[in-house]
Amino acid sequence: MVARRTVTRRGSDISLLCALNTTRPGSTRSWSTACSPRPSFRAPSPGSRRRSSDGVDNLAPHSFFTVSSVAPPIVQFTSVGRKDSLRNVEATGQFVVNLAPESLIDEVNKTATDFPEGVSEFDAVGVEREAGVRVKAPRVARSPVALECELHSTLRLGDSTVVFGRVVHLAIDETVLDDGHPEITRLRPLARLGKDEWGTLGEVLDLRRIRYADWPASG
Repeated sequence: MVARRTVTRRGSDISLLCALNTTRPGSTRSWSTACSPRPSFRAPSPGSRRRSSDGVDNLAPHSFFTVSSVAPPIVQFTSVGRKDSLRNVEATGQFVVNLAPESLIDEVNKTATDFPEGVSEFDAVGVEREAGVRVKAPRVARSPVALECELHSTLRLGDSTVVFGRVVHLAIDETVLDDGHPEITRLRPLARLGKDEWGTLGEVLDLRRIRYADWPASG
């Protein structure tokens, strides 16, 4: 189990982390390949009591994911069709966003397997859980970043449902921090591409934005 700094961060820090996350193997249309790379994350949700008297923890990779709002901090993911993650979130009102790093690519891919209803991907794949602080949904113990979320709302669009979650707690592995901020070369996030393709971090470019006051005069 990783040592985490379990604090609630301001929206600006949360948006930085969310922008790095991604993973939903098996994108369905060619246009989604053109929208690459897409962030990867795994969304555990607590087992719905409607489905099982004991509850079954769901863990699924998603790459249709982004930040919706900085203040308040809200993230979103899209469920194509009605899958376990969506049903559990609707029933329980909670989920966790876990960063998918390069080191967990095998486990991330395996959690995309179409296990039958009632089977927990945590147990089938052998992914270690850890308890959440503000939500009942478990976190992935080896993920360096976990965003605990409460359901804000959902929006049905065609064959898909967009799920919006308000971030109520952020847990970060202290080893990925540099001067209190997440460092991208330590996070090593995965990115989902097309077909069965994945992207890793590669070269990082540091390019400062140009202020208008510094814009070179023309003529």
